Amino acid sequence: MIDFSTNDYLGIGEDVALRRSFMAQPEIERLSFTSSASRLLASHQNEYLALEALLAGLYGRPCLLFNSGYHANTGLISALADKDTLIVADKLVHASIIDGYKLGDAELARFRHNDINHLERILSAKAGSFSRVLIVVESVYSMDGDIAPLEDLAAIKRRYSNAMLYVDEAHAFGAMGERGLGLVADSPIAADVDILVGTFGKAAASQGAFAVMDECLKDYAINRARSFIFSTAIPPVNCAWTRFIVEKIPDMNGARKHLKLLSQRLYDSLKEDVGNSVATPTHILPVIIGDARRVVQISRDLLERGVKVLPIRTPTVPPHTERLRISLSAKMRFSYVDLLSAVLNSLL
Repeated sequence: MIDFSTNDYLGIGEDVALRRSFMAQPEIERLSFTSSASRLLASHQNEYLALEALLAGLYGRPCLLFNSGYHANTGLISALADKDTLIVADKLVHASIIDGYKLGDAELARFRHNDINHLERILSAKAGSFSRVLIVVESVYSMDGDIAPLEDLAAIKRRYSNAMLYVDEAHAFGAMGERGLGLVADSPIAADVDILVGTFGKAAASQGAFAVMDECLKDYAINRARSFIFSTAIPPVNCAWTRFIVEKIPDMNGARKHLKLLSQRLYDSLKEDVGNSVATPTHILPVIIGDARRVVQISRDLLERGVKVLPIRTPTVPPHTERLRISLSAKMRFSYVDLLSAVLNSLL
């Protein structure tokens, strides 16, 4: 069975040798499998602080850990969402961002997916009525796999003195960027991004999330982000595993290069054989079917042929955009994506 449904983008989750190397470290035996308390009360603070320090060193800004990407987005967005704030979010941002808004008192406006002109019109009409404007996007979108126009977003943000730019890099961290830090960190617009969120549950094959921001915002989040304050912290042993992996991510350029080549190969093949017109050749490639029953049946047919691709339906995606979501891993061979393309071609 070839699994095209996992978010294990670098294949770390399948790397038994890496796991054994981690477990062989003498200090691992002393680490607990539970924190038994919220972060502010938990023991083993050194494990959390060490991981935050590592990430702060990589990004050049303070870092704060969260239990998951969902916790990071709901906690940060809700903490910032007072009545004097306008949140302007891409139409396709993750549900956790919308849930964060719902927990606050801010006004929400949505702009059409990756439509800079629509964003500009919203800001022109509304930004002057609020003390703070929070522009929220994902760098790589989880269901479409396309990339946000980050340089254009940064340019717009600069034109509004009360604007902040919030970028969720859940699907880019580890898998993209010169050092595997996502699309923002090593780009010309890094300083324009006020809050950057990354997760460990995908390319890093772990659990949890982080946000990098300035010291003032970090202190504010510690005291106001309810998902940080009122939830049991991630286990110390899990934190140690994450640090073990994050230390290695900048040097995994070979895996990232192979992942990029796999993505381009499948993108080209789907475009030619299946007629799929996805926007960008990333490690997330959707095949739009547009019918809920049919997409489920195609997924079952693929499974019978030894290929696992899961169907994505409403409400996860808009009606009539039901799709197969193909997710690639650096552990895959070129023959795997060739097989997938051939089987899809026979079914569509």
